[in-house]
Amino acid sequence: MVNPIVYAVPVFLLLMALEWVVARRRGLVVYRAADTVASLSLGIVSQGVAVFSKLATLGLYTAVYQHAALWRLPVDSIWVWVGALVAYDFCYYWLHRLGHEVQILWAAHVVHHSSEDYNLGTALRQTGSGFLLGWLFYLPMALAGVPPLVFAVVGLIDLLYQFWVHTRLVGRLGWFDRVFCSPSNHRVHHGQNAWCIDCNYGGILILWDRLFGSFVDERPDAPIVYGVRGALGSYSPLRANLQVYAGMAQDWRLARTWADRLGVLWRRPGWRPAGAEDAAPRPKTDLDHFRPDDPPLPRPLAAHLLLQFALLIALALHFLAVAPQLSLALAAAVAVALLLQLELLSRVGDGGGDRAGTAWRTEGLRWAVGVLLLAVSPAHGLPWLLAWSAAGLVGAWLLQRAARPAGGAAVTGPGPAAG
Repeated sequence: MVNPIVYAVPVFLLLMALEWVVARRRGLVVYRAADTVASLSLGIVSQGVAVFSKLATLGLYTAVYQHAALWRLPVDSIWVWVGALVAYDFCYYWLHRLGHEVQILWAAHVVHHSSEDYNLGTALRQTGSGFLLGWLFYLPMALAGVPPLVFAVVGLIDLLYQFWVHTRLVGRLGWFDRVFCSPSNHRVHHGQNAWCIDCNYGGILILWDRLFGSFVDERPDAPIVYGVRGALGSYSPLRANLQVYAGMAQDWRLARTWADRLGVLWRRPGWRPAGAEDAAPRPKTDLDHFRPDDPPLPRPLAAHLLLQFALLIALALHFLAVAPQLSLALAAAVAVALLLQLELLSRVGDGGGDRAGTAWRTEGLRWAVGVLLLAVSPAHGLPWLLAWSAAGLVGAWLLQRAARPAGGAAVTGPGPAAG
């Protein structure tokens, strides 16, 4: 069975393009090339990890269902499916809420909030480590006898629903905002303003937030500052996934007592042991003077970034489609190679215009690694190698243009194609 995400991604990309067109007509800047590539890169990493983790987490769910379920619900009942979707959304609410209130869970979830933009691409900015603890929150469904097939399908429905709420272009929706997760109330959830912190966790239903006191309405007179306090400052997918874990490891070393070490794991995000802030201070965010991290990209460099990433998306979708037929060793090798590609390409965005003259070194290494992978991989063939080589030649020309003193004005861009 082909991974359904393979079919969903082209639809996501078309909707992102439509959002960009509509935003431009309204005079809004909702996409920047490097940030968009970063969001999609994190989505690829998340799905790549899922190739290996889904089997384990679904296996754990199935084991609990088979050996500890209080009863077995019928898979052919519409009410089982509807009830399972509501139950999944309830479990998701608590996973999501505690993901903002417990630091070890926040370390995984922070990836989704690391963009300082808010658009449909942000929805695809998903964690690569959420599988470590997230599966625990859904075990009550296994105990209640929800069949694994039903669990897997309603989980996918809950995830796909949340894509469309990540947009600034849809306003208030009246009664819908009061019942369901909508763009209006999810925009609040992604804000780092004081009034936006820790609210609106619902996946499909916002009723959970109203029931458990975590709902906050959008304020039309209070602009939302998106992102997280303590900005990532990078487009690296590895750094996005590991930054909070690294900070926790540092605080663990600086903690003087075991109580403080455990507090690093289980207390609220941002809590630090006594003395840690003095020994290793971290910058504070001044929202009154906040400016999104936006290194200028010359247009040829932005075009190169998007061209190379388009091919990586195609390679990633191919990998997701054929992964079930690959050996574990080959699948792991392809996944690691893709991660290396995304990590190296992120450096083009990180450096912005300052790297226009030297990006060819990193890109030369990335291109060579890609050639090696495609030349030896039995999962690929000559057409992939030819496409990679053609993209490399066009990319080299664009990098040369970007390196010229007059190689295009540096831009922050009105959309994905402009940086």
